[in-house]
Amino acid sequence: QVQLAETGGGLVQPGGSLRLSCVASGRAFNTYPMGWFRQTPGNERECVAATDTGGANLYYADSVKGRFTISRDNAKNTVYLQMNSLKPEDTAVYYCAAGAGLWYYSVEEKEYDYWGQGTQVTVSS
Repeated sequence: QVQLAETGGGLVQPGGSLRLSCVASGRAFNTYPMGWFRQTPGNERECVAATDTGGANLYYADSVKGRFTISRDNAKNTVYLQMNSLKPEDTAVYYCAAGAGLWYYSVEEKEYDYWGQGTQVTVSS
C-alpha cells in the first residue's frame, strides 16, 4: 500500500508561482511512474504532467507546457510540480498519483493505482 500526501497549494495572484510537493510512503517509490492531475467542479481529472520512474521522460499537457515543471527526488520519495506564470484557468484541486502497475507514465486517470487527497490551487487577484 502506498500513501501519497500533497502540500503546497494555496491562493496566488495571476502570474505568480507555486510549488506542489507529493511525498509517498513505502520503499518502492522509485519503481512508480508518477502523475499530477487536476480537477475542477463538474469535470474529469486532467493529467497536467507525468514522469517515468527515473525522471528522464516527461509529459506535459499543452495547457501548461512551458509554465509547469515536474520533477522527482527518489531519495526523498517526493515528486514536485513547479507552477509558474499561473493563470486563473489553472485554478483546480491538484492530485498526485502513483502508477504501481505501470512501466511507463500514463495520462489516463484509470491507469494510476494510488492517489493523494488533493490540494487546492486558486489563482485570483
